[in-house]
Amino acid sequence: MEWLSAENIVAVGTAVIGVVASAVMVWYERRVPRRKRIGYRVQMDNPVGDDVRSGRANVRLGLFDEAPGMADATLVLLRIENDGSQSIAGDDYTSRERHGLTAVFTDRTIRGVSVTQPPGTDHLMDHFTPAAGLSYEGGTLRIPRVPLNRGEHFKLLVLLSGGDVGCPIRIVGGIRDGEVHPNRSATPDDTLPLFSRAARIITVLLTACVVTLAAIVVLRDDNAAPIGCERGTLRITGSTAFAPAIQELARQYEKHCAGSAITMDARGSEAGVHDLAALGARSERSAGSVIAFSDGPAADGPRELFGTRVALSVFTLVVNDDIRLRQGLSLDDVRRVYRGGITRWRQLDARLPDLPVVLVSRNAESGTRQIFQRRVLGAWERVPSTSLDCVGKDDATAPVTRCELDSTQKVLDTVAGIPGAIGYSELTLATGHKGLRPVALDGATASVADIENGRSDYPYRGVEYAYTYNRPPAGSLAASFLAYVVQGTGESVIRAHGQLSCSAAKALRMCDDGGRG
Repeated sequence: MEWLSAENIVAVGTAVIGVVASAVMVWYERRVPRRKRIGYRVQMDNPVGDDVRSGRANVRLGLFDEAPGMADATLVLLRIENDGSQSIAGDDYTSRERHGLTAVFTDRTIRGVSVTQPPGTDHLMDHFTPAAGLSYEGGTLRIPRVPLNRGEHFKLLVLLSGGDVGCPIRIVGGIRDGEVHPNRSATPDDTLPLFSRAARIITVLLTACVVTLAAIVVLRDDNAAPIGCERGTLRITGSTAFAPAIQELARQYEKHCAGSAITMDARGSEAGVHDLAALGARSERSAGSVIAFSDGPAADGPRELFGTRVALSVFTLVVNDDIRLRQGLSLDDVRRVYRGGITRWRQLDARLPDLPVVLVSRNAESGTRQIFQRRVLGAWERVPSTSLDCVGKDDATAPVTRCELDSTQKVLDTVAGIPGAIGYSELTLATGHKGLRPVALDGATASVADIENGRSDYPYRGVEYAYTYNRPPAGSLAASFLAYVVQGTGESVIRAHGQLSCSAAKALRMCDDGGRG
């Protein structure tokens, strides 16, 4: 199935990871920090003296030169902080002794302790008394049960001797419903990280998800594989006006569906539908591998023909570049021209060149011609064919030269090559063709956007049908290709060729009423 493609699985997977990571972040920020926590960090551990063991030298003056046992003195600045989200009271410490925490300085002897606290926390000093448990012995410092509000801290500056800098320092103790843990060491001049380690990990994870999704959007193939690819052969026949869009869709289907082969035989709407009906009468099985596209509904076809509305096509009249119709033509003028009532262009407008009118039409099997007759002329083209080559009249008594051609492209090329010629075509094929000018009808120009948005009553438009002999069975190549044509990818390709897919919301009503809008 299409939604189980590798791209979609990766996209959904990364999206799920992003959502889970966000949920974990919210949980972490809301739940984990609610534990009572005391963190500690060593912000300074410096020698005071020669410190020959480490190969380092420092400056010492006075007492450190004269006091016995201070040749290898060191100073340690220890920061103790409440880095949880709850306050810690004196009775939250779980030690059975008077003191709450114990700092152990391995291989060193404590010589003195000084307590500092930040501004605004003078009340903490009342807890640093021998009666409250503050004392030291050897390398062990006993720290009282100091209550700390969230974010509060105090520092201990400890003078030691007998050991080198860098010897292990740890604080032990317990907090009810919490923990005592070391934080990253930092000197007083260090800049603390803007985000916690957990926040950084989650940020990196979310960034990776966003980058992955962006890469999928940029690199993915917009021509998604059709739903339910089928193998086999399929022949497309019928409309020459709609053939370019179907040719592109057939190429894309074959690209994504290995084992499928689609051929084109565009010979005109009516010819294609008649061929399908005749083939179905001989062999329904053979007809199952044929789709006939028709500009407009098939007339007088057998009841076995099953039609699917595919697109709303817009057509246009075109004239040779020498005929510069400033306001286009009214429907009445078009009907006079195609009845043979106008034989030279100057009869319509004295400013037009005095050129003979040459009618370049499609043959009787053309759906484009049938829509033109039904929507513009309101009748059959009344002037019979009078020329095989569209140049000289085979019947000298005929009022105008009129010829019939079997494809839209031939009509366009012929009109562009004969001064005074007029014909009709599907809009996209005519757009940009050299030597031609499109003709507005009753002041309305041929515009897909204007018709789609209800800004125009342009009449020369009709519904494109796809005909099969009976409804194609599920699992057949015909059914799969038709689904591809009328769904997502087909809609965008049809729009790119200047037509509106009947599956588009704005085209539904117009397709249902045969293109009238």
